[in-house]
Amino acid sequence: MQATLKAKLGQDMEHYVILGACNPPLAHRAVEIERQIGLLLPCNVVVRSDRDDPGTVLIDAMDPQVLVDITGIADLRPVADEVATRLRAALDAL
Repeated sequence: MQATLKAKLGQDMEHYVILGACNPPLAHRAVEIERQIGLLLPCNVVVRSDRDDPGTVLIDAMDPQVLVDITGIADLRPVADEVATRLRAALDAL
């Protein structure tokens, strides 16, 4: 992100990378339930330097339950639960 902001706006910022976390079988399950859910996929994970302590790396992940909350489609809850479990395991492994 910092390279894009520098190139397009001439603005500097700390290291900041947006990753799209996607599991094709889970994405397929979600899209089968609600085609428009693709607007919210993949789940974003941000890896960034702390603005106040550049030596510290922060990792933020979207809460997959937001997909259920935004759509109001309860059938998405099991998919969101599994995505949340997998994201938490990945973050815990860091």
